[in-house]
Amino acid sequence: MLINILLIFSAYLLGSVSTAIIVCKILGLPDPRTGGSGNPGTTNVMRLYGKKAAFLTLVGDIFKGIIPVLLAKVIVDSEFIIVICGLAAFLGHIFPIYFKFEGGKGVATLIGILFATHWLLGVSYIITWILSALIFRYSSLAALIAALPIPIYSYFIEHNNQYTIGFAVIAIILFWRHKPNIYNLLNGKEDKIW
Repeated sequence: MLINILLIFSAYLLGSVSTAIIVCKILGLPDPRTGGSGNPGTTNVMRLYGKKAAFLTLVGDIFKGIIPVLLAKVIVDSEFIIVICGLAAFLGHIFPIYFKFEGGKGVATLIGILFATHWLLGVSYIITWILSALIFRYSSLAALIAALPIPIYSYFIEHNNQYTIGFAVIAIILFWRHKPNIYNLLNGKEDKIW
C-alpha cells in the first residue's frame, strides 16, 4: 500500500517538473510563459525559440510520462496503479506543484505514457498526429484528433478496461486543456504549424 502511494506521488512530482522552463533557463532564454501563448510546452517553445529548445522540451516531457509508468510496471503487478501513475504524471505536467499549478497541456507527457504502456499506442498516436498535422496544419487540432481513438486502441491492444478508462479520462482532460485552442480554431484565429 505504501509503495503504491509513493509511486503515485513520485509520478506527480516528476510530472510537475517543467521541462520548458528548465530548458529555457539552461539555454539562457526567457521564460516561455512570458511570450507567445504563455504555455510552457513544446509548441510555444518552438514558436518562441526554435527547434533546439523545442526538441529538448519535447524529449524531457516525453520522459516525464515514460519513467513513472515503467517504474510502476517493474515494481507493482497492478494495472490500476500503473494507470494512476500515468494519470498522476499527466496531471503533474498540467498542474505542477513547483510552478503555482500552471503547466502545459500534456501532449508530450501523454506520448511518453502511451509508449511506456505499449509501444503500439505511442506509434499510433504519433502517426495520427503527423497525418492530421499534414492535412490540417494545426498542432493543437492534430493533438486532439490523435487523442480521440487512444482509448479504443488501448482496449484492443491491452484488452484491459482500466487502461481504456484511464486513457479516456486523459483524453477528456486534454480536450479541456485545449479549450482556448478549440475556441481559436472555431473562430479562425489558431496559429498554423507552417
